[in-house]
Order: sequence, then C-alpha cells, then structure tokens
Amino acid sequence: MLEVVGTSKVDKKFINEFFQKHWGSAEMVLSSGTFKCDELDGFVAINEMGEIVGLVTNFIHNNVCENSILENIGIGTELLTKVEEQAYSQEVIHIRVTTTKDTLRALSFYQKRGYCLTDLFPNAVAKAREIKPEIPQVADNGIPIRDEIVLSKILQGSIYR
Repeated sequence: MLEVVGTSKVDKKFINEFFQKHWGSAEMVLSSGTFKCDELDGFVAINEMGEIVGLVTNFIHNNVCENSILENIGIGTELLTKVEEQAYSQEVIHIRVTTTKDTLRALSFYQKRGYCLTDLFPNAVAKAREIKPEIPQVADNGIPIRDEIVLSKILQGSIYR
C-alpha cells in the first residue's frame, strides 16, 4: 500500500537522502537554472515500511509548472496526476518537464500522458557539469548524457486532456 503526501509533510532529511541516492545530490542543474530539489514543492510516495519510493518536485512561475519525477516502480503516473491536479487548481495552464535525451523511459512516459516535445538544448548538460561535476558522462543504458529535452502539456478545461 502506497501513500502519497506533499513534500512539506516529510522530513527534508529523508527527501535529501532520496535525492542523494538517485541523483548524487539534491541539487538539480538545468538550462533554466539551478534548484535545490529538497526545497521545492511536490509529492512523495511512501511504502508500507515508511520508505520513499517515488518523488516528484515542481515549482510554478509565470503560470507554468515545471516538474521532475524520480521513480522506478510504476507510481510515476500517480505522482504526475497529483502535480497536474495541483497545477490545475492554481490555474496553471502549462506544465513543462526537462529531461535528457538518454532517458528513453522518461520520454516514453511523458508522451504517453499527453506531453509533447517542445524544446531541445544541445550540449546543455556540459554547462550543468560546470556547476555539478558529478553528473555522469554516460547513462546506465550506454547513451551519452549531453542534451536536454523539454516536454510540455497544456491544461485546458481538464487535467486529463
């Protein structure tokens, strides 16, 4: 049984540990800026043993919600739905997610849920490595980590569009 709660209801220490384990640090460096993920709003999926098994962080600016999901056990849809519901209730009309071209599962995941490829930033990760050198050169699937890809979804009338 999974419980999904807001990140504000979870000790930041546990959120930080989750980011450390999965991304090497709680700092996310993108072409749009540097973010301390453990300070962002979002939702956490917690299993029956009290462990974080999924996490989505997001921030809203200029009526756009930017988000990032960390998961790998099939709960991403539930986390993304929570973000979309929250964004819709705050009258956000546009959701964006930034990923890298090596994350084939993420690209598939978002497109299946109505997101479209909207921007490509070639070699953006090289700039990010200047700030966060622990970003690996190659993903676990053997694809070099170089480019950022932005996927977007417009929330019009219903979050399930």
